[in-house]
Amino acid sequence: MNIIFLLAPMSLLLALVALAAFWWTVRNGQYDDPAGDAERILIPESDQPPDPV
Repeated sequence: MNIIFLLAPMSLLLALVALAAFWWTVRNGQYDDPAGDAERILIPESDQPPDPV
């Protein structure tokens, strides 16, 4: 039973650290363009020469 008094505050502290990390990523613009990178990889770059056939 005494372990609950140790684990409960530790889990709350871990949750607050995770929330702070998430808030930091939101404030620094990590989620501004989630679809852009996924679509950008499909667009061929124009500075590469075409492949010889």
